[in-house]
Amino acid sequence: MSWASFPKDSTISDMPSDTAESGISPPYVVQLVKQVNYGPLESKRYFVCRQTNQGNEQFVEVTEQWLIDGNFEKVNAYKNFKCAVHNKFFEVNVYQKNAINAHHWRANIARPAGEIDL
Repeated sequence: MSWASFPKDSTISDMPSDTAESGISPPYVVQLVKQVNYGPLESKRYFVCRQTNQGNEQFVEVTEQWLIDGNFEKVNAYKNFKCAVHNKFFEVNVYQKNAINAHHWRANIARPAGEIDL
C-alpha cells in the first residue's frame, strides 16, 4: 500500500517476455483498470512485484503481451472502487501463472487480450 501512495512515477518495464530470461518469476500480477463510471475505459495497467538488490520489493509495470507470453490468467480475486467526486470507477484484478496450460496462445477467456485477431 505504501508503494501506491500518491505521487508515484511508473514506466513500462522493458523486461523480456520470458519470465526465466527476465530474472523474475512473480507469483501474481496485479491489473488496475480505470474508467469513467458507466463510461469509456481510460487505462488498463499491469504490475509485477520483484525483489531489488537491497532486498526490498518493488512493483514494475509490464505490458499485456508480457502476461500472455508468461502464461498468466485471471483468477477470481478482484476489488472494485468508485470515486463519486471524480466520477471514476477502478477495478483491481489478480492474475496468476497457469501451471497446467503451457501453450502461449490465448486458449482461455481468462487470459488478457487487448486485441483479438479473428
